[in-house]
Amino acid sequence: QVQLVESGGGLAQAGGSLRLSCVASGRALSSYAMDWFRQAPGKEREFVARIMWINGNRDYADSVKGRCTISRDNANNTMYLQMNSLDPEYTAVYYCRAWRIGGYLEYWGQGTQVTVSS
Repeated sequence: QVQLVESGGGLAQAGGSLRLSCVASGRALSSYAMDWFRQAPGKEREFVARIMWINGNRDYADSVKGRCTISRDNANNTMYLQMNSLDPEYTAVYYCRAWRIGGYLEYWGQGTQVTVSS
């Protein structure tokens, strides 16, 4: 079992920045990948970014490339999402997910609300 707790959301102005955090506990993460997803009001949950815990390889949705950076802190089992040049379209609940590579296990956090005002 992996427990995930997101934080760092809040209200920001367009053009500003926010850094989201996701703290993982319960298991070693070397066999896991971790993702950020977001769900805007009235829309489906969508993929934002991914990081492979064992080697730090990263992947991004086209919509956030160049404006978001995913990273991890191995020592503290924490994943981050640095978001710059925020746009009102970034308003959503942001979720982190951990999933076991080659397996079927996945875990979700409770989400953190990001609201970007114009």
